[in-house]
Amino acid sequence: MTVTEDPLAKLPFHLRGNYAPVQTEVTTDELSVVGDLPPELDGLYVRNGANPKSGRSPHWFAGDGMVHGIRLGDGRAHWYRNRYVQTRALNEPGARAIGADGSVDRTVGVNNTHVIRHAGRILTLVESSFPCELSPELDTIGVHDFDGRLDSAMTAHPKICPVSGEMHFFGYGWAPPYLTYHRVDATGALVQSEVIDVPGPTMIHDFSITETQVIFMDLPVVFDLELAMRGTMPYRWDDDYGARLGVMPRGVSGVQPRWFDIDPCYVFHPMNSFDDGSTVVLDAARYPSLWKADSADFDNDSVLHRWQIDLDDGSVTETQLDDRQMEFPRVREDLVGLPNRFGYGVSSFGDEAGIVKYDLETGDAAIHDLGPGRLPGEAVFVPADGAVAEDDGWLLLYAYDKAADTSSFVVLAAADPTAPPIAEVPLPQRVPFGFHGSWMPA
Repeated sequence: MTVTEDPLAKLPFHLRGNYAPVQTEVTTDELSVVGDLPPELDGLYVRNGANPKSGRSPHWFAGDGMVHGIRLGDGRAHWYRNRYVQTRALNEPGARAIGADGSVDRTVGVNNTHVIRHAGRILTLVESSFPCELSPELDTIGVHDFDGRLDSAMTAHPKICPVSGEMHFFGYGWAPPYLTYHRVDATGALVQSEVIDVPGPTMIHDFSITETQVIFMDLPVVFDLELAMRGTMPYRWDDDYGARLGVMPRGVSGVQPRWFDIDPCYVFHPMNSFDDGSTVVLDAARYPSLWKADSADFDNDSVLHRWQIDLDDGSVTETQLDDRQMEFPRVREDLVGLPNRFGYGVSSFGDEAGIVKYDLETGDAAIHDLGPGRLPGEAVFVPADGAVAEDDGWLLLYAYDKAADTSSFVVLAAADPTAPPIAEVPLPQRVPFGFHGSWMPA
């Protein structure tokens, strides 16, 4: 008897199963709804992810950007579209972000990590390059560099202050300056840029803000030129680098952060942060280490932790808030930088695959279970009209059915983790596991 080996088994995880790319751009207005879409959900839900057009990429983070969007309104799903972000990296095979002389071209990037809207512009983001702007129909308009004022890369995780409307972000790089902070006003104009002093080039994926502060995480995943020359993910763990949090006042020019040492760890994504008197509170999905052996492996689980930074006495307290694996933490957008009671994250491992709802006041956590073999992506919170309670609203996400190899758009009642989905929209094409997205009200 001859045993035929499955050729897919030799592929890395990010090219198999629901991580595998889809090759077709779909446009359809023939969508059915199971259940009832809340009529006040009037807008666009869109999510970004890595989707290599060639079918191959050296790392999950390296594929071409593809956005998947669904337009809602009047209790209907009006259309679904998925589109490649038409970057220079996609369309110009010879374009290189790093030239032979070491120069950096920020107009070359895959723009695969996040998609946001600020000051009327829809921007696709990746932390190595400039943003790309999209139309409301998800067509690519082109590179956006804030009228030529942006002189660094832009993080995929800007923070939009719900009070001022300002957008805060940063860029990092492998050559000096290693870290630069930027502030954009509510009209979309870049009004502040500050070089932040750090010891060396590290991978700073995300950061956080409060009403008064900006928080940087300088952690021991460092740039490695030898790995870069091999064409693989050019970052690795470094036991000697150390770990620290930097707190810098918002809206003040020419000031460096105060740095606070913490135990070595890595954080891709904070949940939120806020001021508590003279203490800064930061909640995040914390890894004990990352990429010690191989950047293709995510061999540690991240769990929710809290740091409390006392700006008066300089002390830092670290507390583990839960013991289950969790990533892609989110809060409602009008509480970014403000005190929040509830947070949401994806737990897709073990028997409790689903969306975790954290009650940070009581310490409780509950799972929105989508059913056997159904795996969720990141959930975005949308408040109900006239909501009084913080969790009065919906969670929007794409979910994958492993048995059927299909995907759906799902609406959950945020206040009731035990309830079945309020509505689902079966999609005409599988939506690969991706990264981050946004709800953009009409």
